[in-house]
Amino acid sequence: MKKLFLALLILALPGIAMAHGHTDGPALGPVRVEFILFALTLIAVALFHNKTMQVALIGLGSILVWELFVASGFNIVEHFFGSNGIVDQIIHKDKRQGEWAIILNLLGLLLGFSILAKHFEESGVPQILPKYLPEGWVGGFVLLILIAFISSFLDNIAAAMIGGTVAATVFRGKVHIGYLAAIVAASNAGGSGSVVGDTTTTMIWIAGVPATEVLKAFVAAIPAVMIFGIIAAKQQHKFQPITKDAPSNVKVDSKRLLAVGMILVGTIVTNFLFDFPALGVWVAIVIAASFNKTPWKEAKLALSGSVFLLSLVVAASMMPVDSLPPASWPIALALGFVSAVFDNIPLTKLALTQGGYDWGVLAYAVGFGGSMIWFGSSAGVALSNMFPQAKSVGAWVKNGWHVALAYVIGFIIMIGIAKWVPDTIYVKAANSNATEQTVHE
Repeated sequence: MKKLFLALLILALPGIAMAHGHTDGPALGPVRVEFILFALTLIAVALFHNKTMQVALIGLGSILVWELFVASGFNIVEHFFGSNGIVDQIIHKDKRQGEWAIILNLLGLLLGFSILAKHFEESGVPQILPKYLPEGWVGGFVLLILIAFISSFLDNIAAAMIGGTVAATVFRGKVHIGYLAAIVAASNAGGSGSVVGDTTTTMIWIAGVPATEVLKAFVAAIPAVMIFGIIAAKQQHKFQPITKDAPSNVKVDSKRLLAVGMILVGTIVTNFLFDFPALGVWVAIVIAASFNKTPWKEAKLALSGSVFLLSLVVAASMMPVDSLPPASWPIALALGFVSAVFDNIPLTKLALTQGGYDWGVLAYAVGFGGSMIWFGSSAGVALSNMFPQAKSVGAWVKNGWHVALAYVIGFIIMIGIAKWVPDTIYVKAANSNATEQTVHE
């Protein structure tokens, strides 16, 4: 009961941490009603983890009804489709676009990468990989290092699902929840210092911050991976050791492997060119279908988890937060814990609008912080679709405690070595652009 209470307390952080952001609306004490509804939704997810999609949809519906019929100033069309036309947003990359692009892109990635994971599983590579991994707990640790490395140049959802596919094979389907948490943490840590490894870092890059600014996140991410990686690998080894003997009759399916490669390349190319990696994923899937049997059923199986995450993302986007507290390293540290339950995309948007952050520190905090709870990041939701036993906040927090520990230690190391260096240049540029936009409107 104490552990469950701790998990529920963590889930209440968004309302506690950011309720002051906007207070000119119906509230209970200092907290806006929207935050209370969102916190209740998260608590219900923790209590009824076998009905997460239904709970999330009910929570989203209650928040939407409140915004439409009780709260003032909410324009649903502008919120979802932006202040300008969708075509104009695509052509001119209008930063005032609505939530539609984020929702569509995330849905495409979650469903598309479920197909990628099945292609990879049936390619034969996971079956022959065990003979190349070290024996004992070191093998599990090396696998986590590989996941983090892959995520540095590939979307963290894909890295987590590839890692989960390999883990299911080398551990004979018996994967410890603490190790599942570590897979998610590795995928998020690897992407935190790369502008092509995570949606939030890509947002920072597109906003005008140089790509080199977020490299600082690796100062924290690398020691964090060492910490949770060793602990999780030993957890897994005690639970189910790595299988070293690969079947002798396994052959690599070159067509399936080609499909995997096409999807990964498509992800990177369209992310770089259009800031829309899902486009490349599905173009590659359709092309690969011409010479491969495509496992469409996997997308159907992933739909429930995808709807769940999108419901939380949309609900979080409607929270009445106008600004974050003044930028500082303690606030950045706190945002890491908040991002475990409050989607990191709106948090990053707010930070970019406000300015004054050290972008490497922020990238690590909001990117890695979501690993502390299974639905705190898209990678966690995608992996839980493969391993339903992970859909328990209590079990995740209890067995994956090393992720939170590694997050804090990594953060302290980064601040101690690289220091907190706020980007005052970007603050000036942001203020100037905001002024120009206000005058124009």
